[in-house]
Amino acid sequence: MSKWIIVLFGLVFTVNPAFADDRAALIGTWKLVSWTTEWQDGSERAPIYGKNPKGYIIFTAQGRMMAVLEAEVRKVPQSDEESAAAFRSMTAYSGVYSLEGDKWVTKVDVSSNPAWHGTNQVRFYKLDGDQLHVTSAWQPNLKLGGKVTRSVLVWERVK
Repeated sequence: MSKWIIVLFGLVFTVNPAFADDRAALIGTWKLVSWTTEWQDGSERAPIYGKNPKGYIIFTAQGRMMAVLEAEVRKVPQSDEESAAAFRSMTAYSGVYSLEGDKWVTKVDVSSNPAWHGTNQVRFYKLDGDQLHVTSAWQPNLKLGGKVTRSVLVWERVK
């Protein structure tokens, strides 16, 4: 019996610190460096928000994340049509996040896309020094006519 207790403690103290380390490393503010979109059908990857999109993502110690991203060129809207175009050229969401291996899952409670409210948004990540590489899960993209896509983003820690 004592052998199993030792094994259990060993697992707890060797597995959990990795998640704790990642959580601690994620905490803070990250600035968007690049954002490209991949199509599941194999079409060429494209920067649909432009080559220089803008955005920030913030991870708090309390387990909340917030992200705001926008296309590189956005006009101040002068009409309803231009307001709709401006809305389509940005993404924002927030919620409580959890880490599970190489992914974080955000339980969305507020979003620029009301369809995300109450959903779990899954992102796969890799920390590389002061860079955070993120890939979303494959999903239908309403802004692209429902085509199945995923986003590939690179963030840089704000110092």
